[in-house]
Amino acid sequence: MSEFVARVGTAEGTVSEQRHRASNADSLKRDLENRGLHVFSIRLVRARMQLPLIGRRERIAPLDFLTFNQQFATLLRAGIPVLQSLELLQRAQTKPFYREVLARVLEDVKSGVALSESFAAMPELFPRLYSASLLAGERSGELVSVLDRYISHQQLMEGVRRRVTSALTYPAVLLSLAFGLVVLLVTYVIPRFAGFYVEFSSDLPMLTQIVLDMSTFVRKQSPYIAAAAVVAFPFVRSWLRSDAGRVFRDRLKLRIPFVGQVFHLLALSQFVRSLGTLVGGGTPLVNAIEVSTTTVTNRAMSVPMSRVAGRVREGQALWSSLDATHLFPELSIAMVQVGEATGALEEMLLNVSRFYDESIEVRLSRVVTLIEPAVLVLMGGVIAFLLLSVYVPMFSLLQKT
Repeated sequence: MSEFVARVGTAEGTVSEQRHRASNADSLKRDLENRGLHVFSIRLVRARMQLPLIGRRERIAPLDFLTFNQQFATLLRAGIPVLQSLELLQRAQTKPFYREVLARVLEDVKSGVALSESFAAMPELFPRLYSASLLAGERSGELVSVLDRYISHQQLMEGVRRRVTSALTYPAVLLSLAFGLVVLLVTYVIPRFAGFYVEFSSDLPMLTQIVLDMSTFVRKQSPYIAAAAVVAFPFVRSWLRSDAGRVFRDRLKLRIPFVGQVFHLLALSQFVRSLGTLVGGGTPLVNAIEVSTTTVTNRAMSVPMSRVAGRVREGQALWSSLDATHLFPELSIAMVQVGEATGALEEMLLNVSRFYDESIEVRLSRVVTLIEPAVLVLMGGVIAFLLLSVYVPMFSLLQKT
């Protein structure tokens, strides 16, 4: 994305120079003319510079971003101009990377770039939902109310994400410990018994022989397995980070027993709550749908959702376009239909998102209740199977002697 200086004139006869970021001069000219401005000239200033720290996997923590928006909204509500508010927040920022990011935003605003455009130019750091909300606030003159609405959205979504993560942490730890115990039995404990059985010429049960053969294979081939894992790791990681890999990984998440439905509801909640936030802030419906799709973290869900904007653009109702994805429950489709018919779409979307959040809470409690004993029973059975396959032949040998 490059930066341009455009010399434009308004319908009142005022001529001014404005700085804008755009992919090219033609798209910028079309955008300015759509705003009712007459474009005299467009001059390229510089290509977009990368921040020195961007590209080193630097990220802005969600809590830091939430705190920034809360402080920003408070300053604007107190009547402090945008530029001065940014200067105060930039100086107060303690983290070097975030301070440098805000310095870039401050430089853009000083040079005439819109606040929303400055944040939109850093999509690797800030979500499109945020820049779209700022744009709606700038156009409507209600930046503070739009920020408050975005802060509420951010708090709710972060709370849901945190609850999902904390609920799934304990089962994940149980599975990891059980898997480690199985590996310890197969690679260390069982081989100790192999030498004992070799001294006896009696036939071993098939089950015991299979376990011993598996243990011997793992122990002898472990260097090659480790080397193959080291070689394959960067390729697998690169593939998982690709579009196809992310869709594959997210599709697997949706198929996990007990947990898949939670991920499904979380994606629906992200989309519907973002859509309600943007529609309430004054963003046109089609644009709001396009931006809301980008907030869905599950790519297997966002791909069919991305077709909704095209259907609405062609004249279909929102509720029928959502129904065509076969992702939304009938109750939520009916609620959206009522919201469109009564002109209360924003309120109905937020009600639908609250319905999803409550459903997530209920299913999470069920998952935690069911998955813990299920994991314990499953891994206990595996460990008991391994131990019995080793000890039963020993008891038989002792009886013969």
